[in-house]
Amino acid sequence: MMELSTLLHRRRFLSASAVMLASLGAARLYPSWARSGTEGIGTAGALSGNSIALTIAESHFATGGRSAHAITVNGTLPAPLIRLREGQTVRLAVTNRLKESSSIHWHGLLVPFQMDGVPGVSFPGIDPGETFVYEFPVTHSGTYWYHSHSGMQEAMGLYGPIVIDPAEPDPAPYDREHVLVLSDWSPMHPHEQLRRLKLMSGYFNRQKQTLAGLLKGEDQRQRERLEWAAMRMDPTDISDVTGTTYSFLINGHGTAENWTGLFRPGERVRLRVVNASAMTNFNFRVPGLPLIVVAADGLPVQPVETDEVQIAIAETYDFIVTPGVEAAYGIVAEAIDRSGLVRATLASRHGLVGAVPDLRKRPLLTMRDMGMDMSSMEMGEGGVIDLSKPASDEMKGHSMSMRDPSVAPSVKMGPGVATLSPMPADRLADRPTGLEEVDHRVLTYADLRALHPNPDGRTPTREVDIHLTANMERYMWSIDGTTLSENPEPIPFRLGERVRVNLINDTMMPHPIHLHGHFFELVTGDAGHRPRKHTVNVLPGGTASFDLTADAEGDWAFHCHMLLHMHAGMMRVVSVRKEEGTA
Repeated sequence: MMELSTLLHRRRFLSASAVMLASLGAARLYPSWARSGTEGIGTAGALSGNSIALTIAESHFATGGRSAHAITVNGTLPAPLIRLREGQTVRLAVTNRLKESSSIHWHGLLVPFQMDGVPGVSFPGIDPGETFVYEFPVTHSGTYWYHSHSGMQEAMGLYGPIVIDPAEPDPAPYDREHVLVLSDWSPMHPHEQLRRLKLMSGYFNRQKQTLAGLLKGEDQRQRERLEWAAMRMDPTDISDVTGTTYSFLINGHGTAENWTGLFRPGERVRLRVVNASAMTNFNFRVPGLPLIVVAADGLPVQPVETDEVQIAIAETYDFIVTPGVEAAYGIVAEAIDRSGLVRATLASRHGLVGAVPDLRKRPLLTMRDMGMDMSSMEMGEGGVIDLSKPASDEMKGHSMSMRDPSVAPSVKMGPGVATLSPMPADRLADRPTGLEEVDHRVLTYADLRALHPNPDGRTPTREVDIHLTANMERYMWSIDGTTLSENPEPIPFRLGERVRVNLINDTMMPHPIHLHGHFFELVTGDAGHRPRKHTVNVLPGGTASFDLTADAEGDWAFHCHMLLHMHAGMMRVVSVRKEEGTA
């Protein structure tokens, strides 16, 4: 009989071999542009030309010793890099080999609405075994991406980058360029994640405040904590799905797999960063290197130097960095709730590893993040409301549970929810959630200025208020208090009109809101060079306003890009139509 020690040794060997083979299998899933050790996408393979073929199919993916079902494009995760040129017309033949309907949306590209790729809104979807040909002119340049808009296939791997070269010389010249696709990966199916969140909205939050922490004085003061408890919420509940289930990835690689991009000292290196996550906003930095922001959501901005940028889901940023004599720099993407991070490496030669920083202290929400008007409140240390002080006249009679209707499930989850002020604060100039107190420069939307003059200088003729609403206790997400299925009527715009849209966040979480088919101007700074974007992250308890020229006729999706929020109801359709009687 085989000795027990020998048997255990053999089992450990077989187990380790299985993990190694899974990892090797995963390595074969990387497209050439995403493989570690690349000299840049100028020398890596990309799909280009006027005719491109893409095939969506089932596969498996492994990282960090975990393997699970995946959905890939042309057999890779992330999907292939598509490289186009401004001014060309492209035909993309997409074949669906899944057992369910699928689709591809060209995120940020201005295309005819029939080519936008949203089932039930702009086209029927791609049935199993069928091929749909997308064809459209490429009208602008920059860094974009593509992903499924069917079910929650995006979370399972169906996403990839797009780079469009400008017809004219690039206004931000560079010597080398790398694409960095940030993502989150879980072997738990996203439908199972949603089911668990429906059972308990804080299911994945493993950073909740504890009695021990309160007694040690490490958390917010006890009275503040009791107020949060009365609201049936927790100030650490910043992300729905966290590092407890996610592996965080750069170009499909975890920290241990160490994706590496090469450089030569003194080069201007362009980093094209895409947040393709399902549910994670990332804080992005390269310790030791300033980041010069040269584009946001694909469009060029006046260069601005910073040290850290919170990149919301679905946003893209282009940075110029100039590595010096250091042989290796860590590229760090840390989850907004600090539940995990991923580190890649920018290196002068193969085999080097950038430093992995410690996770920073978890952030805590304050009453400002609940939409409180802080001007009349007595404040304690760290911006926490001093509840030991007598209430002001404005505060008397008001509950501290203001903006999240989970404390009153019978109240409509939209306009009409009691607030302390008619409109919460405009927070476009605020540092993003969790980065308020860091001791270095942090980009805000107010720092961005468009490189080129805004194309439409008209004053908006009307304003539209749109509330981002929720019932956290029941994990229900909505717009103006209703889900898309409850309110399928579109938000109407007249073709060519100029409208100011006020996004009002009635919840305690940031929401990256994306409008298909358009760029809009964020209302920040002086008019004329306001930043133009297709996605804006609306901070908790705040507003973000943008001016929209409704110049693309058709029906367009408008939604939160946190995948589970959209799937649970935080989505509407914007309809742009000519006025009756006009040519």
